[in-house]
Amino acid sequence: MTEGGASAAGPLPTEPSSTPPSPTRQPPPMPLQGVRVLELGSYIAGPQTTRALADFGADVIKVESPTGGDELRTWGELIPTAEGPYAAWWLSASRNKRLVTLDLRQPAGQELALRLVEQCDIVVENFRPGRLEAWNLDFARMQSVNPRVVLVRISGFGQTGPYHERAGYGNVGESMGGLRYVTGFPDRPPVRVGTSLGDGIASLQAVIGALMALRVAESTGQGQIVDVAITEAVFSMTEAMLTDYVHLGVVRQRTGNTLLRAAPSNVYLTADSHWIAIGGNGDNVFRRFARVMGQPELADDPRFNNNQTRVANVTELDGMITAWVGERSLAEVQALLDAAGVPAGPVMSIADIAADPHFQAREMIYHAPDARMPEGYAVMPGIVPRLTETPGQIRHTGGALGADNRAVFSELLGLTEADLARLVAEGIIAEAR
Repeated sequence: MTEGGASAAGPLPTEPSSTPPSPTRQPPPMPLQGVRVLELGSYIAGPQTTRALADFGADVIKVESPTGGDELRTWGELIPTAEGPYAAWWLSASRNKRLVTLDLRQPAGQELALRLVEQCDIVVENFRPGRLEAWNLDFARMQSVNPRVVLVRISGFGQTGPYHERAGYGNVGESMGGLRYVTGFPDRPPVRVGTSLGDGIASLQAVIGALMALRVAESTGQGQIVDVAITEAVFSMTEAMLTDYVHLGVVRQRTGNTLLRAAPSNVYLTADSHWIAIGGNGDNVFRRFARVMGQPELADDPRFNNNQTRVANVTELDGMITAWVGERSLAEVQALLDAAGVPAGPVMSIADIAADPHFQAREMIYHAPDARMPEGYAVMPGIVPRLTETPGQIRHTGGALGADNRAVFSELLGLTEADLARLVAEGIIAEAR
């Protein structure tokens, strides 16, 4: 058994379970085909926003500093490739993007960036507020060359308000947005989710905002700013906590794995030492669950006959479920609950997910072609959401710093080889490496 997982995972398949469309068959057009995006961001929220747009066909041009590039290139475990080591995160975060370098601190780099803005529909940045303005790349200047451009700005606290100048990463957003306060057990410090959740939520809000603003720009010819604050993106996920507090005086607290708005909803340990999550909180679902446990009378018991009474008596109810689950293997519990239509599933590690037939069948264990890798592909999460007629595609993985300088600057800006050589000499761009 893997730590925290449901089952020991076998090795990954040696053959790709998901491959690009055959070259003999013309793939359908993707939803964002023809949309060009300029990414001026780094780290997580900005690049994750543009990755989603690139997955569905947008031409994303990612700008990095000539001296080192995005630090995400070196975060986490490094995978050796034919081009040298790459961070696993980088291969996924920068897939489907064209990569260029520009020194935005120099006027010549700013002018080239502005020329790229002129060719783009959307610009995405996640710098601290004021950074673009310091680089003479404020929205008014962008609109002077491209009135239709949509500027997506992601920051810790937004572009206005008393905190707007503060630095703020995702962990701060998760804390100040209310999520950390209610995550964990009541007798222990607040805990974080094991991924960059705040950045991920902000990136989804940024994608939604970008597409809505793009639709307006296409109909009116007028662009606008999409202002995404990580704190607000997280706060938007806190359900009815604010209404409960203002109208009832309730301050939600940490309750561990117990959901004190619905019951039963918890994780339980099986006889073979696996954790399984069970959600039997709907009245009809609970009735079926009670029958599966061999105690159909529980559904009519005044302690458990509706959600409110089950919540009030959740400790006693969870004790019964813990005893029932603890006498059975994971496979037996899962089979019984599936047959009864009771939502349930094992707590899975990444090893379990990689070996899981459902994730594989849905192409979420995606083998992206990558000739630099010894296997010939890099495994990464697939594309969500799934569109039946115009699905997204993973065309390539994240590459070398400045890999697309010549193609982008020549194609879009008409620069010559002499121009590029001069820019390299002046430190405005860097040779691909």
